[in-house]
Amino acid sequence: MDGFYRFFENIAHWSLQADSWWQLAVIIPALIASLVIQRGLKHWLTLHGAGDGEGFRHLAQRSAMRISWPLSLLFFVLIGREILDFQGYPHTLLDLAVPLLLSLALIRILLYMLRKGFAPGPTLKAGENIIATGIWLLVGLHLLGWLPAVRGGLDALAIRVGDTRVSLLSALELTMLLALAIVVAVWLSGLIEQRVRTLRYFSSTMQVGLAKFAKFFLITVALLLSLNLVGIDLTAFTVFGGALGVGLGFGLQRIASNFISGFILIMDRSIKPGDVITIDDKYGWVEELRARYIVVRNRDGVDTLIPNENLITNQVINWSYGDRNVRLKLPVQISYDDDPEEAMALMLKAASSSPRVLSDPAPMVRLLNFADSGIALELRVWIGDPEAGSGGVRSEVNLAIWKAFKEAGITIPYPQRDVHFKNP
Repeated sequence: MDGFYRFFENIAHWSLQADSWWQLAVIIPALIASLVIQRGLKHWLTLHGAGDGEGFRHLAQRSAMRISWPLSLLFFVLIGREILDFQGYPHTLLDLAVPLLLSLALIRILLYMLRKGFAPGPTLKAGENIIATGIWLLVGLHLLGWLPAVRGGLDALAIRVGDTRVSLLSALELTMLLALAIVVAVWLSGLIEQRVRTLRYFSSTMQVGLAKFAKFFLITVALLLSLNLVGIDLTAFTVFGGALGVGLGFGLQRIASNFISGFILIMDRSIKPGDVITIDDKYGWVEELRARYIVVRNRDGVDTLIPNENLITNQVINWSYGDRNVRLKLPVQISYDDDPEEAMALMLKAASSSPRVLSDPAPMVRLLNFADSGIALELRVWIGDPEAGSGGVRSEVNLAIWKAFKEAGITIPYPQRDVHFKNP
């Protein structure tokens, strides 16, 4: 408690000293100048579209807006401290302001990276609170002079696992480094994914593949670097690696299979975002490819998560694999009393009633057969946007055929059956 009392005692003595006013003469102008710089930078970046777009330029602009005030204030405080030191005046308050401003800048940039790398939610909010509380706690311990004693006490609580000494201090350091490294890795992978999406000479599957590989690679490097910085020998995880291999062979084999299947889908380009597919009874277009599954959205707006392994082992109909054009067949029957050539001409004209019907390939009508109830005709049209569905096109064209037949007096026959009663 001596450091705690000494800290507040210094603050009380400082307020009564005449030399302290020189420090206020440094802090107040520095505060005003930093606020002016922040306002001017924000106005300039707003005029140049700092809030729009993605990528590294957008990141630099947003980061500069968040840390401009603490860093500019820190800059002026450091200059003022050097001037007071040169003149022989004390600068206790300025020494106190330096770590506080550095901590504030660090908290702001870490929270921004956290919000850019993870989806909003309770977990993100809890992470922000933990980061801010942890940084301010370390700064407070440093200012009170308690940090070395706390580190020594945590380091004394240790156990030995083989030749490796594991203390509570090293566990806390590892946890903090892992959290920081994963946040940075996820944030960097998000930036790489946004950048890759702007590269038009890469296919959509190649973009997804590069983004997945970058995320996996960065997280792996972050984990290894964190372990190395804490001083943990990686060979100590040999037993854990063997246990993980056994787990993959038994309980985690489906997860590993889905993960590897995702990379296979990306490399062979059989499924890519925007494709219209049918698997089992699921029809829709591919929204995105994930590490374990793909997201397929149907016409009702319902997203179906299909494991990647199912796309490898089961039969999948890809309506837009080689060509996005899809042919629709609309069967119609007419009476034997009507002229089939006139009916075929009317059906061909009715094909243009839907704006989604393509003119190339051109629509065509075929006489299929002479059925029991009438002459079977079939209109065949092509559409180039299968993700929009086919029900609307069928409805528009069928309605146009019905109207054209009514005006021309062509009859669509009812099913006819001759029933003979035999006297037993």
